Amino acid sequence: MPSVKRIDHVAVVVDDIESALEFWRDGLGLEVTHVEDVPDMQSIVAFLSTGDSELELVKPTDEDSGIARFLKERGTSMHHICLEVDNIEHFIQRMQTLGIRLINSEPVVGTGGKLIAFIHPESTQGVLVELYELTGQEPEIRLARARALADRAISGGKAVASAVLGFLRRLRRSGSDDD
Repeated sequence: MPSVKRIDHVAVVVDDIESALEFWRDGLGLEVTHVEDVPDMQSIVAFLSTGDSELELVKPTDEDSGIARFLKERGTSMHHICLEVDNIEHFIQRMQTLGIRLINSEPVVGTGGKLIAFIHPESTQGVLVELYELTGQEPEIRLARARALADRAISGGKAVASAVLGFLRRLRRSGSDDD
């Protein structure tokens, strides 16, 4: 039977990733594992390692996006919790059978190429829950999105640009970069 494998990450919506990094990276010493532009979700995300899980900082890139509306209504705050599962389609079917309200009735491609689906907070006691399943395409998609973000240089943001460049350097050292 398919199962939940672990808590993958907790997402926090922020209006300024650079300021957020001053606390999470500089203050707490968490390592930025990757940064990417996610056009489908109209956001830029930065992931920081917390051991077996990550913290995801999410900044909206479009003032009309759902993330931007969330930020306007609630300010910087926790947005969702993400659970890694081994068979996302099974979980979606199971949720539908149980009458649990879903935001995504089919998996969509999320950060890094993961298959994701969100469960509506109405069915979870008020918590937005994301389910994700790792795909084989994740390393290539993650690298391409990080490069795209570095190329844009996100409005001259030094802290985020530095995090992206550090991520790309680590990939080269580990032999994961095919260039």
